[in-house]
Amino acid sequence: QLQLVESGGGLVQPGGSLRLSCAASGFTLDYYAIGWFRQAPGKEREGVSCIDSSGGSTTHADSVKGRFIISRDNAKNTVYLQMNSLKPEDTAVYYCAADWGLTAQAMCVMTPIDYDMDYWGKGTLVTVSS
Repeated sequence: QLQLVESGGGLVQPGGSLRLSCAASGFTLDYYAIGWFRQAPGKEREGVSCIDSSGGSTTHADSVKGRFIISRDNAKNTVYLQMNSLKPEDTAVYYCAADWGLTAQAMCVMTPIDYDMDYWGKGTLVTVSS
């Protein structure tokens, strides 16, 4: 029973903050690169923020750079996405993914047709609206 579970989504007002969590069960995240992806209604799933296995290298989509922070706590077997200064266009289902071999950079630029991640969560909905 190997699984990634996202949590922390919900309704937030523009300018607000939210922290998402991605917890692994059945395996350890220590050696996996982790990425946060999102899919808005009618749009393709896109990479948002990714982090390598050591936590020393991160990458972000231009649309969230300076607003989102990805971090990992291997002791908790959990990866976080701190989202600040949220905008309505951030509204989407957010997914986390883990891969043994990919780098953070490679994960975040992948398009859905090329997805080759080892594990995916089921997603958590973030709605940014007044």
